[in-house]
Amino acid sequence: MRLGVLDIGSNTVHLLVADVRPGGRPLAKTSQRTVLRLMRYLEPDGSISEVGVTALVDAVTEARRIADGENVVELLATATSAVREAANGAEVIARIEEALGQELQVLGGESEARFTFLAVRRWFGWSAGQILLFDIGGGSLELAAGPDELPELAASVPLGAGRMTVEFLPQDPPGEDAVEVLRAHARETLAPVAELMAGQPRPDHVVGSSKAIRSLAKLAGYPVPGWSGSERMRMPRAALGSWIPRLARIPAAARQELPGITADRTMQIVAGAVVLHTAMTVLDVDELEVSPWALREGVLLRYIESLSWNEPS
Repeated sequence: MRLGVLDIGSNTVHLLVADVRPGGRPLAKTSQRTVLRLMRYLEPDGSISEVGVTALVDAVTEARRIADGENVVELLATATSAVREAANGAEVIARIEEALGQELQVLGGESEARFTFLAVRRWFGWSAGQILLFDIGGGSLELAAGPDELPELAASVPLGAGRMTVEFLPQDPPGEDAVEVLRAHARETLAPVAELMAGQPRPDHVVGSSKAIRSLAKLAGYPVPGWSGSERMRMPRAALGSWIPRLARIPAAARQELPGITADRTMQIVAGAVVLHTAMTVLDVDELEVSPWALREGVLLRYIESLSWNEPS
């Protein structure tokens, strides 16, 4: 069965097409991304501008065209924080649904964390034990922890890389003073989450799963042998911290010359690094591992699971 997952996030509109079957892993066939950075289209009242809505509808229309061309049986369309929190969110959702020709599932922050945690658990397996998850999007940071497929604790805080760039690091380059202001804000915002997580067992694996974290791991991390010859990445907090002052002094146009920093991440990567480093510090994490599976795979896996349960016995 060929399915599509359309993830309408704060930074990108990302279509993943995969062949799936009950009991099997998703086999990706097509991945198409449109970079929008919706945070730059926010008006002072918190609404997405008409220019931003038009760009979003165009990206969704193109994704629908590709999905139809790939003979997708069902498209699972989700939207996350930028659309969810916009002052004109209801209007934006209606226009997206018109372009898609179907309903859109708008995920709350904790739902994002739960879907992503499921994907990470399936990737690492049951033997991974207690997992602590970080996932940084454009609008929010999701955290989750637990020993099972569903996390015992899941939280979402408004510390996304795009949001923090607009609010705290608008200058290019931002400089170290602005970075310290953002760091203090992130520490204050994360304090209640750290209290919640304090009762959890010490994690056996700390995992980062977003594109921003994968980019930072290529910059500040190191590869380790994986299963079947695949390469896995780990990133020490100390190495990430040593990069932040340098990133804050480099203009965005020059950052894409660095390992792992793609053109669509150059503006937001400093904020992403500061937020992640602060989260690791507050939760006393020395190093994290990187998961290639995240929200889209979690949505697919949950749908496959529903097919398995609904099969006739």
